[in-house]
Amino acid sequence: MRVIEIRRAAASAGGCDEPSGEVPRLNLPLVRREFLKGTGVLVGRLALTSPLLALAPSRVWAVELKTLTQSEGEAILKMGRTLFPHKRLPDAVYALLSKDMDAAATADAKTAQLLRDGVAGLNQAVGGSFAKASDARRLAAVKAIEGSPFFAAVRGKCITSLYDNDMAYKVFGYPGSAWEKGGYITRGFQDLKWLPEPGAAASPKPYMG
Repeated sequence: MRVIEIRRAAASAGGCDEPSGEVPRLNLPLVRREFLKGTGVLVGRLALTSPLLALAPSRVWAVELKTLTQSEGEAILKMGRTLFPHKRLPDAVYALLSKDMDAAATADAKTAQLLRDGVAGLNQAVGGSFAKASDARRLAAVKAIEGSPFFAAVRGKCITSLYDNDMAYKVFGYPGSAWEKGGYITRGFQDLKWLPEPGAAASPKPYMG
């Protein structure tokens, strides 16, 4: 199961404490801020309307980077959102892309240099911080490097980082693997709420013989 580190905001200003009680269904590891010793840390909050609030111990999430800097991680996060824009997906999910690219950079020096040079190029293209640029300027900058090794590396990782995790499953309404539970025909086959209701002929009753 994919994991994103979640930390709990302290009740008193300036500190952090760990949550008490049962760990939520995602079984997310909890960390104190002082334990985040990496080269960069991505931090954010889940919206009050986010479906992930029921799964996380806190609205505040944090992802530690071991090789990339915080600004590089933020740029890759925003590049992922530019490539695959989903209003319903919070930054916490896109942070998984930064974490995975950071892992690749940690394992291979050439990949680390590719990512650093790629982010530097994006910053140069927008005339400042790519992460803080407007959506239109980010889109133009990403389109300009389409087909480059950096573009291919980030785009390729998006497929698994953004969609193969329990948080994305929750947002999109995917209940997970069902084959070992008898398949979907008797387990949520027609439970999607965002598609038109099919006619009776399109949904015959399952054969239970």
